[in-house]
Amino acid sequence: MGKEVAAVKIAAATVKNFIAHVYLGYGFSETDSALIAETLTDADLRGITSHGIQRLAMYDRKIRAKAIIPYNKWTVVRHTKSSLLVDANHTMGQLVSAFTMDHVVSKAQRHGISVGVVRHSNHFGAAGYYARMAAKAGLIGIVATNTNPLLVPPRANQPFLGSNPLAFAFPTQNAPFVFDAATSTVSLGKIEVLLKNNQSIPGEWAVNGDRQTQTDPQTVLDELARSRRIGGILPLGGQREANANYKGFGNSLIVECLTGILAQGSISADLGHKNHDISHFFLALDPELFGDPQEIEASLSDMLDRIRHLAHSGANPIRVPGDREIQNIDCNLKNGVVIDQTTIDQANEIANRLGISDRLSGTPIKE
Repeated sequence: MGKEVAAVKIAAATVKNFIAHVYLGYGFSETDSALIAETLTDADLRGITSHGIQRLAMYDRKIRAKAIIPYNKWTVVRHTKSSLLVDANHTMGQLVSAFTMDHVVSKAQRHGISVGVVRHSNHFGAAGYYARMAAKAGLIGIVATNTNPLLVPPRANQPFLGSNPLAFAFPTQNAPFVFDAATSTVSLGKIEVLLKNNQSIPGEWAVNGDRQTQTDPQTVLDELARSRRIGGILPLGGQREANANYKGFGNSLIVECLTGILAQGSISADLGHKNHDISHFFLALDPELFGDPQEIEASLSDMLDRIRHLAHSGANPIRVPGDREIQNIDCNLKNGVVIDQTTIDQANEIANRLGISDRLSGTPIKE
């Protein structure tokens, strides 16, 4: 495709305050607006631009379409000493997810393990944010969510499952070990970021309705926006069964079982333009059930360090999941988060429509 679009660097605190003011403008409380701003800014700080402020435009569309209803409150449908079922009542996914994981953590601290599931929810941002909530409390956290249908199963020509991310967090002696990834090759947000940056899709990420590799992000988004979706994103493993794409497909099915099925909500295939009934899964496990937590944390820290110091070729160091995010946080706190001009224009248009005086601007990035 053509030349990349312009981008700027903006102080993370400025971005966070801007987002909070936008959600105040929608009618969310000050506390809820601050939480939403925290989750989105955290993603940008970590370099997960697909789930940062660029999500503002998608949430705006859903709020205006009344798929997200700011004034609605969730309901605890049933609970035991170690479980929780929550009906989100179509509120913001971040709010009900933080509430649920907070209660799951509390129950696990008292009883060793706890699971919470949520139905009738919306997109909740980056799954790793909630898994880290458990790890920060000294617990193991597992988080999953289904999404709109995006993933084309092996041999199929149309999507049925979502990108269905799964996040895992385990406390260590330093920052928690966190792995957060879609069970598809990439998330839809990555395709959206490529489009904003005027870039083609690399490799076997997506296919069209004839199951041919698709490299144009706009075409992928257009085909997924049709009333009868065709083509979509491939599972981990890509196009060919020889590359074990059935494993990525299987992982996505597992997430579907833990979310839409277990929460008695909707499966990804039944989500879409009018039905936004996304479901989430949250688990917290206390390592103390199995031994001294400090010894367990030390063992994991040692294992990760041994991986980092394996013999390797080239100058680039070996990294384990989460290392790059920690480096990004340090860099972005110092220099500002990178935001493309298209996202800035969208954010400022939203602020203008809501009657908010804040505007985003920053230092252009030199080519």
